[in-house]
Amino acid sequence: MTGAQASSDARSPDRDVVITGSGILTSAGIGVAPNLDALRGETRPYIDDMRFAPFPVHPAGEVDFSQQIPRKSDLRQMEPWQKLGVYGAGLALDNAGAKADAALKADMSLIVCAGGGERDYDVDGQILTQISQQADQGAFLNERLMSDVRPTLFLAQLSNLLAGNIAIVHGVTGASRTFMGEEQAGIDAIRIAHARIRAGQADIVLVGGSFNGERADSLMVYELGGMLWKQPFATVFSRPERGGGFILGSGGCFLVLESRAHAQRRGADIVARIDEIGADLARRQPGATAKMLEKLWTEVAPGPDALVISGATGVKGRTEEERAALGRLAPGARILALQDAFGHLMEAQAPAGVALAAAAIARGDAPEAVVTSIGHQRGEGVIRLSRADAPARAGREG
Repeated sequence: MTGAQASSDARSPDRDVVITGSGILTSAGIGVAPNLDALRGETRPYIDDMRFAPFPVHPAGEVDFSQQIPRKSDLRQMEPWQKLGVYGAGLALDNAGAKADAALKADMSLIVCAGGGERDYDVDGQILTQISQQADQGAFLNERLMSDVRPTLFLAQLSNLLAGNIAIVHGVTGASRTFMGEEQAGIDAIRIAHARIRAGQADIVLVGGSFNGERADSLMVYELGGMLWKQPFATVFSRPERGGGFILGSGGCFLVLESRAHAQRRGADIVARIDEIGADLARRQPGATAKMLEKLWTEVAPGPDALVISGATGVKGRTEEERAALGRLAPGARILALQDAFGHLMEAQAPAGVALAAAAIARGDAPEAVVTSIGHQRGEGVIRLSRADAPARAGREG
């Protein structure tokens, strides 16, 4: 196939990338409805500000994982981040009407965005307590890591084990890949799934991720970077005035993406269409975030009536630039911040934004939606969605 032919096929209606299922669970609840209500500000955010004080978190709450992970042996060997992801994947398969179709799942590609797993808190604590007393801190650290960190613990926490557990529990056994890289991993997972379907390299893809924000080690790492919010709850865009920072959340979100032709052949309900995705990496200099967001906005080319769903972190600098740029790019648009609803899900934030944008479009809140993702450290992305029956508009070249 020539490049010109591939481009033509990728733009044909049959290769439109549509969403036929989503599964989301966060502190706001299980399923799209409670999370969309929380995003719209119709319910109060659920926050635990005591367990990890002074750092608030948005906990996942009570989840009956056996509803999607029936075997106790599977549950026992998963840490919370894996349970959240496998549960979300099962919800998405159910929602797409694909859970009981073994042949369909055997051909379904799987793209996961995930970070690393849990750590041995006792060992970490001992090392941190003793390292300051050592004359040769490097040698001490190497010795402790070699003797105290069990290889089996490390192997049980590899990021691609989420994909492995989804394959084991749900039978999704097509091509699989895992992206790491915090917020950007979520954007890239969706971008690659979208590109493969458009190019005819896949007909159906399960894509998404999960994050456990209720981890002392994660909180420590992000606090060392000066990234955490340590005050009473405030909305994301108001935090930079008081130093900035994010509140971690626990949750998972997966999407079932298909070509339009494939979805129609199997009689699936189409929720919305993903039109364009822009992703890039800006140097963290003053003004760079706004400039990159403006570039990506031009590439995906949303219309004037688009709803904006922001993945803003609340981190000082990036957040003010995003808000100011959105004011110029989408004056008068309603801007909803994901973190105000259920905290920051890191890798899973972009999938959650897409799931809720699609639900808002299906509910008639807007004909089109834009999801933004500005990483707390690096990486920017913009995704445009629209009604499945609307005329397709290609993005503009940047």
